[in-house]
Parts: sequence; structure tokens; C-alpha cells
Amino acid sequence: MMMNPTDSHTQPPLAERAAHLRTAIVRTARRLRQEAAAETSGLTPTSVAALATIERHGPMTPSEIAAIERVKRPTITRTLACLEREGLIDRAPDPEDGRSALVSVNGAGRERLRRLRGRKNAYLARRMRDLSAEEVETLERAAEILERMREGERS
Repeated sequence: MMMNPTDSHTQPPLAERAAHLRTAIVRTARRLRQEAAAETSGLTPTSVAALATIERHGPMTPSEIAAIERVKRPTITRTLACLEREGLIDRAPDPEDGRSALVSVNGAGRERLRRLRGRKNAYLARRMRDLSAEEVETLERAAEILERMREGERS
């Protein structure tokens, strides 16, 4: 009897596949951060992530940002102070809670994110040019699967 190449006995264990995927994701993410380094001057990866979260979700309280970013309130307080020093966010009184503020991305913050994303996208596009159409489609499908896995975390 001929064995199917997809038979579980011939495939590496799921933990090995996960390790391989993790390594590829981490190395790619590191390379993307390096590509955007000129645009992130003065910002940490945490600051960039928080800025993108604020842009995506609209005006939010620091506690809401901390919850989405899965960091403690003191960490987001320091992060927001950095973003404010860089002139990338605005704060306004929270109409529902006078003790808190609503944080939003301003024009300079949106422009910084646009440049960061542009540099990262350009890097990936350059790397993808040498791939076959089938490989590009596989990467597109992988991106969809990774997004679905990440979204499942929030449930």
C-alpha cells in the first residue's frame, strides 16, 4: 500500500511546524522593523503598535489602549507620554469621565504611520517580486489564516 505524502506519520509534529512558523514570523517582523527604522526614530515597537491601535479604534482612553495592547496601565502611560513628546497624538477631556482623557492620533501621527507602512510594504513587495504567482497566492492565504488565528485570541 502506497503512503499518502500528507499522512500524519510523514509530517513533522505540530510543535515543530509551529516553531518553524514562529521563527519565520519573528525574523520577518524584525526585518520589517529594520526597514522602518528611519521612520521610527524616537519610537519603540510598543509606541508604534499603540499609535496604530489608536488610529484603528478612534479616540480612546489610556485604559482602553492598555487593554487592547495587553499591557499594564503604567506601561501605556509611558508610551503615551512618548507619543505626545513626538507630537503624534492629541489628548482631550473624556466627556464621560472628567478624570480621564481621550487620546487620538493627529495629522503628524497619521503621516508617520503612513510612512512606516509604506516602507514596510515596499520591502515586502520587492521581496515578493521574485515569487511565482502560486507562491504569492499562498502567502496571501497564509496572511488570512494568521489574521483569523489572531482574531480568535480576542474571543
